Amino acid sequence: MAPKAIICLADYGSDPSEVAIPYRVFSESGLDVSFATETGAAPACDSKMLTGITGSLLGATAGAKADYRRMAESEKFKAPLSWSAADFDLRHFDLVLLPGGHDKAMRQYIDSKSLHKQLLQYVNEVRAGAPNKNLAAICHGVQVLASAKDESGKSIIHDFETTALPGFMETSISWATWPFLGDYYKTYGSGTPNVEDFVKAGLDNPAAQWKSSTSFSPFTHRDSKYRYISARFPPDADKFATEAVEMVKGVRA
Repeated sequence: MAPKAIICLADYGSDPSEVAIPYRVFSESGLDVSFATETGAAPACDSKMLTGITGSLLGATAGAKADYRRMAESEKFKAPLSWSAADFDLRHFDLVLLPGGHDKAMRQYIDSKSLHKQLLQYVNEVRAGAPNKNLAAICHGVQVLASAKDESGKSIIHDFETTALPGFMETSISWATWPFLGDYYKTYGSGTPNVEDFVKAGLDNPAAQWKSSTSFSPFTHRDSKYRYISARFPPDADKFATEAVEMVKGVRA
């Protein structure tokens, strides 16, 4: 039986590259890929990254846009599962992927208490070493994990090693695009913490656990203890997805 992967999405606003590139890699690698939104509504990724001047200058590459078009025609994308449904359980899946996105509609996903509850149950199995429980998060997807709390009130990834969107990248693109996009690149509005700051605040020892790179070349980090892989932003997506598949299949570099 093919390993089962699920990609959790906001109804609107997820980054198309961080969704569609992993979808292609997972599908080509033989994984059975499903999607989930809060209530089972069909999702749409951030149109700013797909169309218009912003999509051309700052958005998805031509290849990622083609991946998105193919994904958007798939039946499972059109009819996702509902993570808030009474019979839904993330633990039925071998791989959970949390993509990112900047649009303010992403708050639905980042702040979802029902998704946090599902992730707590899943991460407990990852922490216990279950070989068929694998977790992957990129960019703001890591903030979802940092936002979810365990029984003690700590982030569910308080003892994980992770990367996410670096603060200098978030600040730089926000200031550079302010004249024509306003605070678009700040999901919670101007003056709020960067993703890096938010994630670090949930770690037991940020100096040791935070892993990042200032390079614009693809970068990922695989946790040294747990079946968890993280990445920073869309240019990491292909490497990130490929290494997530290797993790599911038991390959360790």
